[in-house]
Amino acid sequence: MATRSVKLPDIGEGVAEAEVVEWHVKVGDAVREDQVLAAVMTDKATVEIPSPADGTVTALGVAAGTVLAVGSELVRLEVGGGTPEAPNEPVADGLAAPEAPPPPRPPEAPVLAPAEVPPRPLPSPPPSLRGPPPRPVPAGMARAAGEKPLAAPAVRRRALEAGIDLRQVRGTGPAGRITHDDLDAVARADAAPTPAAGSRERTGVEDVAVRGLRRRIARAMAESTRRVAHFSYVEEVDVTALEELRAALNRRHGAARPKLTLIPFLVQALVRALPDFPGLNAHYDDEAEVVHRFGAVHVGIAAQTAGGLVVPVLRHAEARDLWNCAAEVRRLAEAARDGTAARDELSGSTITVTSLGALGGIASTPVVNRPEVAIVGVNRQVMRPMWIGGGVVPRLMMNLSSSFDHRVVDGHEAASFIQAVKALLETPALLFMEA
Repeated sequence: MATRSVKLPDIGEGVAEAEVVEWHVKVGDAVREDQVLAAVMTDKATVEIPSPADGTVTALGVAAGTVLAVGSELVRLEVGGGTPEAPNEPVADGLAAPEAPPPPRPPEAPVLAPAEVPPRPLPSPPPSLRGPPPRPVPAGMARAAGEKPLAAPAVRRRALEAGIDLRQVRGTGPAGRITHDDLDAVARADAAPTPAAGSRERTGVEDVAVRGLRRRIARAMAESTRRVAHFSYVEEVDVTALEELRAALNRRHGAARPKLTLIPFLVQALVRALPDFPGLNAHYDDEAEVVHRFGAVHVGIAAQTAGGLVVPVLRHAEARDLWNCAAEVRRLAEAARDGTAARDELSGSTITVTSLGALGGIASTPVVNRPEVAIVGVNRQVMRPMWIGGGVVPRLMMNLSSSFDHRVVDGHEAASFIQAVKALLETPALLFMEA
């Protein structure tokens, strides 16, 4: 038998490290050639690492959630035939060899608490004829049954006004006399919050490790907010005509063509507006201090998945018509949700659009998808009364909430760009006219 070390391969695209997000094998498993050993995640996508040969797993490199550099040992296999790589070699650093379980500890004898004798319940006092009804008194302060309370007239008067039954107050004064301090103690206890019926305090703490896609999102968002000088701009758009057109086109073509949503219209509006604002369809290399302006419009479509937010890319939107955009947006969204999107489908966007659908809210402040310099957000559509042509009419209104990198995009340029997009959405016939 020989020992074979399986290292993290060079996944390409300049990737120098990857996170082990899931093990598909464990120590002692027999594996076949090309069987998946582990899934690793790069900045681009999740990649499955296959076994290079038949064998038995003798050690795993790291626990799930650990980041490994390319070339680091991932798995060690015992394979049949050949010359061992290192006979009698100890397990490499970072590899977890199986260990014998510790011997079981004998059960410890339970520690019994001293028996407690509950106090005898007191008979309920008769209802008071004057003042508010008696208030409950904290446990441990009740007097013995039949014992007459001793208190000065002033204390008795105060207790009567406060609705405190002195027979349930244990006095701390001479001979068990009830004092004002005792009444103060009852008042403090009465002010303490009491849980509602059927409720109880929750004290549990759940620790959730930030791993895999969630870790990538956290790092990307932190890096973007740290390095990008964000500013947001919100504009109101009348989408009444757009929604009427969208519904009419869906009715006209039915299942013969892809169903149209708002996003393909927005993509077409971006394609029409961006040639006049080339600085927004760009990447900013802040280390070289160079803005890369692109002729192609590769639109990132932010999509929510079970694992978190991903941004599949609609490539060459400038060369697609409305229905082709709709079909590709749907395909990319399904691939993102299923986890089948390829690496090149999750990178390379030049501008991003984001939408929360029915949860879109009134306005938002989306985070720029660095190294891009602009992101356009869609908010919820609401029917509102609007003053048009000397009268109030119902119109379907929606906000565009967009963010920009203020290091290279000025406020006037950003506002002018959104105004151009707004004009196209409010007059959707312009989207079908030749430039």
